[in-house]
Amino acid sequence: MPSAPISSNPRILVFDSGVGGLSIVHEIQKKLPFAPLIYASDNAFFPYGTKGEAELIARVDAVFRKITAAHPVDIIVIACNTASTLTLPHIRSHFPQPVVGVVPAIKPAAAQSQSQVIGLLATPATVARPYTHNLIREYAPKAEVISVGSSELVQLAEHKLRGGQVTPVQLKKILQPFFNHPRSDEMDVLVLACTHFPLLRDELAAQFSPKVQLIDSGEAIARRVASLLAEHTFDEQPPEHWAIFTKASDAVTALAPQLAQFGIHNTDIIPVE
Repeated sequence: MPSAPISSNPRILVFDSGVGGLSIVHEIQKKLPFAPLIYASDNAFFPYGTKGEAELIARVDAVFRKITAAHPVDIIVIACNTASTLTLPHIRSHFPQPVVGVVPAIKPAAAQSQSQVIGLLATPATVARPYTHNLIREYAPKAEVISVGSSELVQLAEHKLRGGQVTPVQLKKILQPFFNHPRSDEMDVLVLACTHFPLLRDELAAQFSPKVQLIDSGEAIARRVASLLAEHTFDEQPPEHWAIFTKASDAVTALAPQLAQFGIHNTDIIPVE
């Protein structure tokens, strides 16, 4: 689809099934502090990692159509590894805005790893996706990649962002497959391949040796967005941000203090059938 012209004060849509994409919002705000952002969470269909492929493609398409009709945007960021590894080709061919996806940071992990034993922590769907296997074959063909998929960790990140506690005991159980691997002592890089997981960076880091570097895609995505907007300027005043959800709930209400930390004070509910 032909690209649409970018407006004079561009608006960026950052999309996720839950709140994990707020880790991407944080990185974009560091690069583009005056950019107005719309954070969209398809909480009515959360979590994405348990849904079928055709079902997810149709759902993301429907959500984007409803949201962009109500809130026009200039760039779309799919801040969800599960959705990105599956829906990017479809969304890029059906929407005129530039679309930036989040994919597992296998390439930088392989470049940084001295031992070439790399951990990959993702949702079960991302671990199983052919897209992920292709990334490993292309960028880390000689590495031992220890892959662990967890949907529970996504829930724990959501819980933490709403003020809940995440305990070492909960994390130890999820992360145990890494330590059961025969080459676990050699692992020196861990890829956080779900945007929810950087919200638990400190808690996760405490479970591993200090030599293990934790890598995610947030900064790279922010750089890509900034490069797409390099020729555009923003009004140098506090921007107006929005949070959009596809379902009203007490959990959405409970997020208000955390959203405020990102300068997001406006909320809209856009139901999507």
